[in-house]
Amino acid sequence: MIRIHYDREKLRSALDLVVRRTMEMDLTWDWPCGVAYYGVAEAYLKTGREEYFGLLRQRVDEMISLGTPVWTVNTCAMGHCLLTLHEKTGDERYLDIIRQKIRYLSGDALRFADRVLQHTVSARDDFHEQAWADTLFMAAFLMLRYGVLFGDEALINDALHQYLWHIRYLQDKATGLWYHGYSNVRKDHMSGFFWARANAWAAYTMAQVRRRLPEPYLYPPFMDIDCSLRDQLAGLKMLQTENGLWRTVLDDGESYEELSASAGITAAMLISGNPLHTRYAQAGVEGVMANISPDGRLLNVSGGTAVMRDLEGYRKISRDWTQGWGQGLALAMLCAALDSLEDAGE
Repeated sequence: MIRIHYDREKLRSALDLVVRRTMEMDLTWDWPCGVAYYGVAEAYLKTGREEYFGLLRQRVDEMISLGTPVWTVNTCAMGHCLLTLHEKTGDERYLDIIRQKIRYLSGDALRFADRVLQHTVSARDDFHEQAWADTLFMAAFLMLRYGVLFGDEALINDALHQYLWHIRYLQDKATGLWYHGYSNVRKDHMSGFFWARANAWAAYTMAQVRRRLPEPYLYPPFMDIDCSLRDQLAGLKMLQTENGLWRTVLDDGESYEELSASAGITAAMLISGNPLHTRYAQAGVEGVMANISPDGRLLNVSGGTAVMRDLEGYRKISRDWTQGWGQGLALAMLCAALDSLEDAGE
């Protein structure tokens, strides 16, 4: 277990600011909104503040009334907040949309090789037979949550195998780090860089498996997931900067420090709970908190990033704008930090 030292009220204040700023953003039904509203839902579950739930429900109801999009891996990310809304209200409208997403992921989504989910961002075959770490948050983690909630063992096993296959395709065994993507056509990692946010998607969602899945040790893929996360975090801690952060290309000293990845990696360390990571998690919380603006924006978050052609492509991605994924991962980290305070009482 990790215990960190921080002012509880400062964490709570930051969380409140980030929630409010997030709900002021005009996010539409796609992955930025899905990650952002996952964070808001986690903030509600952590604090019990009905105001957060009300803001979330009002916005999602408005979005539903305007119509849902074509399902892709990325648009399925909105399923996370829908699960929380359904669990709280029992409203079948939310469950119906979640089930549409699960049917799509289970039966209609593009897959390749061992039935690995291809990363999709539109109705087109955008990234033919490519596996991206992003898929773990947008789809596999959602499948796991739904499978556990409704006792769907086939879906749980499909979700766990998505983790397992992504580990096999994307993790470098020598360093423990994750590549951004893999091309099954080319049989390589394309440009072949250790992109930080890919590592955050992997680490955060793998840390959630032990937390969310009852008796995880009864599922053989969990052993691989657990070891993958262990080795990944061991590699990541060695690349943390003096500011408690991680660079957008992890092992490139000229790449900028990127805050969505830093928040996700820090959250993963806090949740996974290895006491040897305490000082790295402490530094991560301090580094992320230093990058939350007085009006609740997580600063220095890189824009949407495809698997770029070269190192300069990653270095030049803008970090000038407030992004939904940055807001959501900041909230995920703040919730994990509140759980990990030395004085654990509420």
